[in-house]
Amino acid sequence: MNQSLQGKVAVVTGGSEGIGLAAAKRLAAGGAAVFITGRRQQVLDKAVAEIGGDVVGVQADVSKPADLERLYETVRASKGKLDILFANAGVQAKEALGSITEEALDYQLAVNFKGTIFTVQQALPLLTEGASIILASSTTAAKGLSTRTVYSATKAAIRSFARSWATELKGRGIRVNVLSPGPIATPALTASLADEKVAAAYKANVVDTIPLRRVGQPEEMGEIVAFLASDASSYVNGADIQADGGWAQV
Repeated sequence: MNQSLQGKVAVVTGGSEGIGLAAAKRLAAGGAAVFITGRRQQVLDKAVAEIGGDVVGVQADVSKPADLERLYETVRASKGKLDILFANAGVQAKEALGSITEEALDYQLAVNFKGTIFTVQQALPLLTEGASIILASSTTAAKGLSTRTVYSATKAAIRSFARSWATELKGRGIRVNVLSPGPIATPALTASLADEKVAAAYKANVVDTIPLRRVGQPEEMGEIVAFLASDASSYVNGADIQADGGWAQV
């Protein structure tokens, strides 16, 4: 099976750090022309320099359809098509039931729910026959974790999107799959564990409950994205790839 991405055009939202950056690097290394988005221009510029190759950074907030239109107009003007879409941008606000705020609720729904819908919908005119759409969910969609009510619900919705869209896009041969990472060593996670007591509690409550006894690396997620983007996964459609070291599987 061919895993080459030569000649392909990819968009990675939230591609300036973490899993999105690792995926963009892997897609570019495979030969794809890559467009990444991020909300912070300085971080986006740094990512573009780090990725190298045929890569373009477009400052955009996926919760704003006008930003997405500007992104896709850039792709249209430069490449005229889109073969791979990794709808990765997402946010998380930890609030327990009883203290959920309207502000945090609206923020997560705007980016994770609305943002994912319009990221895919506005890409439709550019997507080629047989294109690959990859949606970023999370193992928290299947695990009942405290303080994750809204976040987990938005990620569960993304799993539902893939089922609906795989059916709706079947006439164009477009595949829609989901990547559901478990605990991954992203900059956000690393920053949250700066306190030794917090890190010790995280190890005891999370890491030690993962059958592989470690958190995953963004590069491991990038490899899965590249697989789902390539012809090597040509018969994989509507699937949810649980990449969590077994955390939510046992």
